[in-house]
Amino acid sequence: MFNDLSLLGWHDGLAEQLPDLPGGAVAARVARVDRGAAEVIAADGTHQARFGARVRRAAAADPLALPCVGDWVALARLDLSSSQGGRYELAEVLPRRTAFVRGGVSRDSRGGLSGDGQGQVLAANVDVVFVAEPSMHATDFADLGRIERLVALAWESGARPVVLVTKADLFGDLPNRGLDDLLADVAAAAPGVDVHPVCSFTGDGVDLVRAHLGPSGTAVVLGPSGAGKSTLVNALAGAEVMETQQVRAADGRGRHTTVHRQLIPLPGGGLVIDTPGIRRVGLYEMSEGVGLVFSDIEELAEDCRFSDCRHRSEPGCAVLAAVESGELPERRLESWNRLQREAAWMARRTDARLRAEETRKWKTIHKQMRGMSRP
Repeated sequence: MFNDLSLLGWHDGLAEQLPDLPGGAVAARVARVDRGAAEVIAADGTHQARFGARVRRAAAADPLALPCVGDWVALARLDLSSSQGGRYELAEVLPRRTAFVRGGVSRDSRGGLSGDGQGQVLAANVDVVFVAEPSMHATDFADLGRIERLVALAWESGARPVVLVTKADLFGDLPNRGLDDLLADVAAAAPGVDVHPVCSFTGDGVDLVRAHLGPSGTAVVLGPSGAGKSTLVNALAGAEVMETQQVRAADGRGRHTTVHRQLIPLPGGGLVIDTPGIRRVGLYEMSEGVGLVFSDIEELAEDCRFSDCRHRSEPGCAVLAAVESGELPERRLESWNRLQREAAWMARRTDARLRAEETRKWKTIHKQMRGMSRP
């Protein structure tokens, strides 16, 4: 029972968004989504609710409007005379404060990622995005490119990214290379973002993670399979709320244990969304996310001779000079170029899709007008 909806992240501004429906509607938060239905948490408990007609129409017009975990919804009760207590329906999805959206991805001819123009909302109304990156083997350092990509999407969502280097106890030191060096590399890949080493089994770092939530904040945990996301959620909850598995001994990789996204209220306040492992994630309609992740390159670019410098072979390029001097890792410039190309490609594809939809709409209108004008 949640008599105080503020523990779920509810605030007075949302009350104005509740529709005035026949029979009334109550606020609820989506905890899990299945095909055409959702598990929601309301003040009087947890309910199963099907998608209403308005929700289905909205999702048909825009897939991003499909209800997702973390959404606030208007919950309508049906069949009030039923002896079983009635059925429930999601009457409407309330406006989202933040939304973590990934683009659909596929492999291009060069083995890189490209978008397919379709987006998917992984979590809504979150305050913090925990990017989980495992540190299992000293020979396999963190995937900095994946961290940069997820942090860019986190900034774009409107939430605050935090990078968690998980399984920190399994990171074995090499000569002149230890956990502190790994953390420094991660911090350089995510300027301005908090980076914490975490060991969920021993509890080291878990309190730092919890502190980012506060009494009613919502976080989503994102990362690859085997990153220890569900183990971290269990540590935060103080109970086995999500199933976990051991990683494969041969290569240290994980298997998909979590197969759905789930919103979990935590004892003492705060909520966390556990997610399945992400193999590939594409950018979607980026505006500032990439620039925030690569703020070091953006600052260097201000000293380039030409304002439209592409940092490839132009004379007087401050970015290339930083690479040559060792101030800027070449890997980071390559990552910036890759994400810039992908963001530009997605923007062009999205614009083309919107233009095509607008053309189809006006063709339909003109066809209807011609039909009306005929005798």
